[in-house]
Amino acid sequence: MSDDWLDDPFADPDDSAAREREERRREREEKRRQKAEKRAKKEAGMGRGGASGEGSPSQQRGGSVDPSPEAPPRHEPGAPTPASPEVDLAPRTPDEEFWDEPAEEAGTAGEPAGGDEGTRGGDEGTGAAEPTATNESAGILAGAAAPAASQPPVDESSESDAPESGEAERREPAEAERREPSEAERAWREPREVEWDDEGLRPGETAGSLGGRGGDHGDSDRTAGSGHGGGAGGGVLGALRRHPFRVAGVVLALVVVWFLWSLFQPFHGDGSGRVAVTIPKGASVSEVADLLDEKGVIDGSTFFQIRATLEGKRSSLYAGHFTLAEGMSYSAALDALSKPPQKRVLTVTVPEGYSRSQAAQLVEEDGVPGSYTQATVRSKYLNPAQYGGKGAKDLEGFLFPDTFEMKPNAPVENLVQLQLEDFKQRIKGVDMKYAKSKNLTVFDVLTIASMVEREAGVPEQRKLVASVIYNRLHEGMPLGIDATIRFATGNYSQPLTESQLATSSPYNTRTNVGLPPGPINSPGLAAIEAAAHPAKTDYLFYVNDPNTCNELAFAKTEAEFEADVQKYEDAREAAGGNAPSTCGE
Repeated sequence: MSDDWLDDPFADPDDSAAREREERRREREEKRRQKAEKRAKKEAGMGRGGASGEGSPSQQRGGSVDPSPEAPPRHEPGAPTPASPEVDLAPRTPDEEFWDEPAEEAGTAGEPAGGDEGTRGGDEGTGAAEPTATNESAGILAGAAAPAASQPPVDESSESDAPESGEAERREPAEAERREPSEAERAWREPREVEWDDEGLRPGETAGSLGGRGGDHGDSDRTAGSGHGGGAGGGVLGALRRHPFRVAGVVLALVVVWFLWSLFQPFHGDGSGRVAVTIPKGASVSEVADLLDEKGVIDGSTFFQIRATLEGKRSSLYAGHFTLAEGMSYSAALDALSKPPQKRVLTVTVPEGYSRSQAAQLVEEDGVPGSYTQATVRSKYLNPAQYGGKGAKDLEGFLFPDTFEMKPNAPVENLVQLQLEDFKQRIKGVDMKYAKSKNLTVFDVLTIASMVEREAGVPEQRKLVASVIYNRLHEGMPLGIDATIRFATGNYSQPLTESQLATSSPYNTRTNVGLPPGPINSPGLAAIEAAAHPAKTDYLFYVNDPNTCNELAFAKTEAEFEADVQKYEDAREAAGGNAPSTCGE
């Protein structure tokens, strides 16, 4: 058997079943060729019988009898197929191809029913007459055609000597053709409609069974184009065989669309949540992409690198600490990393006029680890005695109020250090000449400044309050400042009770003459400068001025002071017992 069938790009040279089917196909072609030759000889004999005219019955019958040709030698597989004369054959149906049935000759269907006796006698005298198209399947199943194809050659003279036997033999195929077909034969003849599913499979059939069915059907399914021979004619595999370049083009287009969609991420958004990411110094773009992918910031490191290249930001990414989001788009992540990182610091603000106890609560709320109260008793960064506070029991007054930035999780001692260093820098710029002329130390100035910080409601009156303190100290009068009593009792929000006002604490400036033992809070720079340079006045008293916002009414004499107090009480009574202030208006 020649191997030209291997020209099929889908043929497998090692497939024994395929070789067997090819061999069977060649055998069928050889049989068709032999039958075509027999029909050609029969037609030639019929032509000679018709030309003899009206002869004797024996001559007419003898002229129409076509001596059986010698059985051609069996065509061996692999041997070249001899050329055969072309015969006009009708197209073979898939069933004829499968059952190896010859197609009906083009001219047979069109012959008239009548005709001369010689022609009709020639048809009846042919023992190897082929069955008609309507009885082809029955003739094959009944075994009527097989004996005719396998009869030994008969000598022409002997056939004419025994006409009766020849007529009997010629009648046998006709009787076989007139026989009623069996149920099985009718089932094979009747066309069957088979429903196919979306994948090109019959009901109850799986893709794994396609190869077996194709092997059973042989080459006829593949030749007839049924789409199911060998499982390669229908479904996805069939499309691959028929249109491989179209399928490849569609697949390529889908890959390109997916690539562009994944790269540019339309409608992706900027992500959600907070993800802390630290980009090491000197990290490459691939390392940054892998880190972001691992943290869940982006979906893929490869596309991130491609976007960084397309946007020209491979060398523009900063190192440091970043707060990003989970599921960010590539463009959003690149924009965030292309800007310098914000410093991760802990911001702590200590307001002016806050005591150590008040500041300790704020520091704790800000998350600074450690005890602020304990850390502000003593410190190696400042000694109060250097500023005249030899008897100071703690660092009250030296903890400068300001806003400080610290590293996360830095201990509270770092905050205290920043406050003390800030104080030492600020106090250097304060002129203490006037205070020293009054025999006041820096520690005394801080004590006065802490009271000014609490008493003065507006910045413009700080120096006026400081002048009252200076004048009272000069006159030897008790200062009478309730802010010192609040510091001693710890009551910073509720009205002072009679018992609190009569406390025996040295910080009670109503009962004790002179300055309290030390500062009562951390004064700001403006209060310190006011305490170092008070205004030159004769004021000895002050009280809240009604119908104002935190302003004070100052008086030189006690009578003026009593009048101001009565005015305040009347306004308070008119306000229903509330402080007569206009701050809320």
